[in-house]
Amino acid sequence: MRNFDLSPLFRSTVGFDHLNHLLETANRLDEAALSYPPYNIEKQSDDRYRITMAVAGFEEGDLDLTAKGQTLVISGKIRKDESKVEYLHHGIAGRSFERRFELADHIRVDRASLVNGLLHVDLVREIPEAMKPRTIKIEAPAEAKLIETKAA
Repeated sequence: MRNFDLSPLFRSTVGFDHLNHLLETANRLDEAALSYPPYNIEKQSDDRYRITMAVAGFEEGDLDLTAKGQTLVISGKIRKDESKVEYLHHGIAGRSFERRFELADHIRVDRASLVNGLLHVDLVREIPEAMKPRTIKIEAPAEAKLIETKAA
């Protein structure tokens, strides 16, 4: 197990304490739990991302997407088929799952779609106007008023 000492970072920065939480969470993840369902994360442009998750056998009503704060939770609960089926080979996993994604600042879920067994979740980065670079005009100072004095 790896330990990360972020104390030098905290001495000269403000507001990055959530990095410690992110790294601790990443260390505790179970690799077996991360293998189902398989997914891709694509960077489509500087401000657009897409999560594609293989959810064969799931319908739209079986899936739930929840964005709360900076966490996106995708969960699936497949309905049990009441008919008795005798499988000769059962290779399609139809088990419930919950997958969590930590989103960076200003990333929001734009839309989600289910096409051919693939769940696509489109994400977009929207930087607030107050945080965008802006040019500041340099103004000339108001002309100094001369005070006339009478010579004595």
